[in-house]
Amino acid sequence: MEYIYGVLLLNSAGKEVNEDGLTKVLTAAGVSPDAARVKAVITSLDGVDIQEAVKAAVAAPAAAAPAAAPAAGGASEAPKKEEKVEEEAPSEEEAMAGLGALFG
Repeated sequence: MEYIYGVLLLNSAGKEVNEDGLTKVLTAAGVSPDAARVKAVITSLDGVDIQEAVKAAVAAPAAAAPAAAPAAGGASEAPKKEEKVEEEAPSEEEAMAGLGALFG
C-alpha cells in the first residue's frame, strides 16, 4: 500500500513518477523499498493518467450510491407470502411397507 501512497504523493507534488523518486519517498517514510516491487509498480503505471484514475476511483462510489437507494426503499414493502407446498403423507400401508423393508 505504501508504494501506491508514494506514487500518489509524487503525483500530487507535481514530481515525475519514476523508480528513483518512488524509492526516495519510501526511504524518507522509513520503508525499506524492494527494488523489484518499485519496478513493478512503475511498470504497471506506464501509460496511466494518475489524475484520471483518481477521479474515476472517487466518482465510482458516488455513482453506485443512487443505484442502492431504490433497493432500500423497496425493502419497506410487505414481503410476499411464500406458497407452502404440502407433501402428501404416505398412507399407513405404504408406511408399513417401508418399515418392512428395513427388516427384510
